[in-house]
Amino acid sequence: MKIDDLYQEIILDHYRAKHHSGLRTPYDAEVHHVNPVCGDEVKLRISLDGDVVSDVSYEGQGCSISQASTSVMTDLVVGHDVAHGLDLHAEFLTMMQGKGEIEPDEERLEDGVVFAGVARFPARVKCALLGWSAFKDAVLRAQSSETRAEVEVQ
Repeated sequence: MKIDDLYQEIILDHYRAKHHSGLRTPYDAEVHHVNPVCGDEVKLRISLDGDVVSDVSYEGQGCSISQASTSVMTDLVVGHDVAHGLDLHAEFLTMMQGKGEIEPDEERLEDGVVFAGVARFPARVKCALLGWSAFKDAVLRAQSSETRAEVEVQ
């Protein structure tokens, strides 16, 4: 089996059996992101327990790349601290902007490395980044609402 075939199989596996799919409550923030170029969209909810991402749930529609990338992202961030998730977001973004020339860290990005090949296709980069961008946005919203709540209590 060629490496490209293996990568395609991992993407299809995550597309068919999306991890953490289905919106759940309670949550600390909800965001809705759309890729206007192709129509992919995701509604994502995040729950934080202090500085730890306790849950990410989502529903979306679109191509296998956007849906699989969101599934992979949830596996990588749930149960870890927010800083780790945001660091992974930055690494994934760098890989996707690298036009297929950046060698990703497989230990950190795990199944996310399969999207390195997608980076060679500029029209598909936004598809792969959709869920990751929603995650970062949701984290920032959740943290800003926590900050507002702390100020109101004082």
